[in-house]
Amino acid sequence: MKTEEFYYNLPKELIAQKPCESRDHSRMMVVDRSRGSFECRHFYELPEFLERDDLLVINNSRVIPAKLSGKKSTGATIEMLLLEKTDSPMIWEVLLKPAKRVSIGTKISFDDRSWAEITKRISGKKWLIRFHPATGFDAFLEKFGSAPLPPYIKRKRGQIKDPSDLLRYQTVYAKNPGSVAAPTAGLHFSEEILDTLREKGTDIAQVTLHVGYGTFIPIESEFVTDHKMESETFEVSEETAEKINSAERVVAVGTTSIRTLESASDPEGKITPGKGNTNLFIYPGYRFKAVDKVLTNFHLPASSLFLLVCAFAGKDLMRRAYAKAIEEKFRFYSYGDCMLIL
Repeated sequence: MKTEEFYYNLPKELIAQKPCESRDHSRMMVVDRSRGSFECRHFYELPEFLERDDLLVINNSRVIPAKLSGKKSTGATIEMLLLEKTDSPMIWEVLLKPAKRVSIGTKISFDDRSWAEITKRISGKKWLIRFHPATGFDAFLEKFGSAPLPPYIKRKRGQIKDPSDLLRYQTVYAKNPGSVAAPTAGLHFSEEILDTLREKGTDIAQVTLHVGYGTFIPIESEFVTDHKMESETFEVSEETAEKINSAERVVAVGTTSIRTLESASDPEGKITPGKGNTNLFIYPGYRFKAVDKVLTNFHLPASSLFLLVCAFAGKDLMRRAYAKAIEEKFRFYSYGDCMLIL
C-alpha cells in the first residue's frame, strides 16, 4: 500500500485560520458507513445522531503553552516547541527554529533572568534542553509560553501570545496537562452541548492521551507500512473501563480517543484500565475492537490521521466525503469543521 494513494488536493483557502465564532456552530458532515452516504449538518445537531445507550468517550488532555521564544547571546531569536518532558521537569525534548546555528552549550535567554541551555542533540530536528527558570517552571511556561498552533495556522510574525488561541485551542473539558497539540475533534463541544447529551441519557467517559507533535506529521515513506509512529502516553481509569466494557456502543471523540481505546483493549474489545505508552499506527486493514462511531476533524493528506479514518470508514467513502466537503467549502484541519462517522 503506497502513501501516495492517500493524497488529495485541498485549496489553501479552506484551511481554517480561526475557529468558528461559537464552538458548537461549526459544520458537521454526517457519514453513514452502512449506506455509503453523507449529509451536511451543524455540530449543535450532534445529539440527534447519538442514542441513549451510546457512550461518548472524550480525551481530557490539556494543551500546555508549549511554544516559546528566546534569544541567543548574539541577539538572534530562537523559537522552540516543547515535545516531551524527561524524568526531570526542567529537561525537555524540543524542536528548535532555526536549528542550523545552534550547538550543544548554546544558551537561550528570556526576559526575566530565566534561561535554557542545549545539552544534547537527539536527531536532525530534536534537541535536549535544560531550563533554568527564575521562578517555578509552570509559572515560567505560563508567562512565556503560547499556544502550540500547527504550522498551517498562520499568525503575524513576532506575535507571541494570542489570548483567543490560548482559550480556543483547548477543549472545554481539558483537565490533565501534557499535550503539545490539541485533540481537535473536542474543540467543537460547548458546555451546552454536553449538558444536552447528559439530559438525553448519553453517558460520557474520559480518557487521557497526551498528544505529541508526531501525530500530525505527514507520512514521508513511500510505503505506508514503513512509517513509524512516535510514542504517546495514555491513561484509562477503572471507572472509564467499566463504562466502556458495559456500553452498547462507543462513540470516540477524535483519533486520540480511538488510539487510546484500541491500545487499551484486548482482541475481544475489553478495555483494561491503567497507564501506558502507544505507538499504534492504524491504517486500512486494521480491525477495530472497541469503537463503533467516530467524531473527527478533516485531516491532512497522507497523514496518519487520514489513514486512520480511511481504516474506519473505507478509503473510497472517505475520498468521496472529502471531495464533497471541498465542494461544499467545509473548513479543514485543527480549527476547521468536523465529521461524524456512523
